[in-house]
Amino acid sequence: MAEYHSKPPNGLSFDVEDGLSHENGQRLGKLRFRGRAAISTPHYVAQVIVKLPNQVPAIYQIPIAEDESRLRRFVALQKDSLLILGPRRHPPVPARTANSNTSIAIQTALGFSTLESHDYVQAIQKLGPDIILGLADYEYLKTPGAKRLEKMGDRTLVWMQTITAGLESDAKKSPPTALFAPVLPIDAGQQSYYLDTLESELAVHISGWTLYDAASTDAIPASMRHLPRLALTDMHGPHDILNQILLGIDLFVPSFVGDATDSGLALTYSFPSPECLQTSQRLELGINLWSTDYVSDLSPVVEECECYTCKNHHRAYVRHLLNAKEMLAWVLLQIHNYHIMDVFFIGVRQSIANGTLEDDCNSFDKSYRRRLPSSTGEGPRLRGYQVKSGRAEPRRNPQSYRSLDDSSERLADAPLPSPSANAEDIEKQGFAEKLV
Repeated sequence: MAEYHSKPPNGLSFDVEDGLSHENGQRLGKLRFRGRAAISTPHYVAQVIVKLPNQVPAIYQIPIAEDESRLRRFVALQKDSLLILGPRRHPPVPARTANSNTSIAIQTALGFSTLESHDYVQAIQKLGPDIILGLADYEYLKTPGAKRLEKMGDRTLVWMQTITAGLESDAKKSPPTALFAPVLPIDAGQQSYYLDTLESELAVHISGWTLYDAASTDAIPASMRHLPRLALTDMHGPHDILNQILLGIDLFVPSFVGDATDSGLALTYSFPSPECLQTSQRLELGINLWSTDYVSDLSPVVEECECYTCKNHHRAYVRHLLNAKEMLAWVLLQIHNYHIMDVFFIGVRQSIANGTLEDDCNSFDKSYRRRLPSSTGEGPRLRGYQVKSGRAEPRRNPQSYRSLDDSSERLADAPLPSPSANAEDIEKQGFAEKLV
C-alpha cells in the first residue's frame, strides 16, 4: 500500500500511498504518531499562540504524570491530537533585532526578545511536544544580503546539532519527540553544505521538514524526500494551498482562516468546485456577516453545511453577536470556517486519488476569486489598551486612562472640593478641565 515508509525511533511514521505521489508533486500520505489519531495528508494543523515571558514561565512548574505533556495540559488539548511546538507564531511578527549566532529574535508576552538555542532545548524537554520545529536563521519579510546568506546555513546547522544533542540526552527521561528540520528559503546551492550535513550526519534524528518557501522542496536531499513536509509560508487563501500541494507540501498552517474569523467572514467555497459555479464571473470565497444584508436573514450561514454553527444558528443571529461584540460570534465562525477547511482537504485528497487534481485546481481558479472579501466591521476585543501586532503599527485600541501630566503631585496635596463647590472652583483646584 505504501511507496515510502518513514519510521524513525521516535514514535512518528509517514507513509506515502503507492502510485499517488510524484518526485516533487502532489501525494497522498498518512502521518501517525504513537498514541495519536492518524492524519491523512494533505491536511492542515491549527495554531495556538503561547507567548512566554522572559523569566521562568509558570508552565514549566505544572505537575505532570509520567509520559504526560505540560504543554498539552496548558492548552487543554485532547490526548489523541498531535501537538507541535515551534519557536515563533505563524506568520511571525517582524522582530526589531536580528538573529545572532546563538539565538533568534522573537516576540514574547513582554515584547521583543531573543530565544537562545539552549533555552529552546530546555523548553522542548519541559513541555513535551510530539513534534518540534527546528530553529531557522530566517527573518520574516527581510531580504538577506550576500554576507547574511553565507551565515544562514551555518547557524541553522549549529542550532540543529544543539537540538539533536539535547534530544539524545533527554531520550530516557521524556516521551519521544520528532524533529522537523528547516529548509531555508534560499537557493539550494547556498544551503547545500547545511543540507548535505543533515543527510550524512543527522538523518537518523530528522522526521520531517519545515519549509518557508514551497519551491524549496527541490532542495530537499533525494534520500529524505519521503519525509513529511510542513509549510510555514504566506497563504492568503485556498488557491495558495492548492498551488503548494502541487509542489508536494503535506501539512499547512492556514493563518488566513483565523484572519477571516476575526474579520467576521464565513468561508463558503468547496473543492472541487461544482460545475454550475464555473462561470465567467468568479464568486467570493466567503460572506461578510457584518453586512446589513443579513440583519433579518434566518437562513444558515452556508446552505447545506453540516457544521454545528450552520445546523443550529442563522446569519442574523451571528451578525447580532458580531454587532454586540460577543465573543460567541467569533467562536461560531471559527467552528464553521475550520469545518469548511476539513471538507476542502477531503475534496483535495479525493481529487489526488482520482488523478484529477490539476484539472480540479484550474476549475477552482475559474470559479472563485483569489482573495478573501474585505470586512466592514471590527475584530474581537483585544487584551489591554496597548496591543500591537507588528513593528511601527498604531495601537489598535485607544488608551482609556492617562496621567494628569505634571499636576499629579499638586493634586495629592490639594484639599478635596467641598460638596457645594461649582465647576469653576473644581477647575481652579485642578480636579477638572473645562472642555469647549
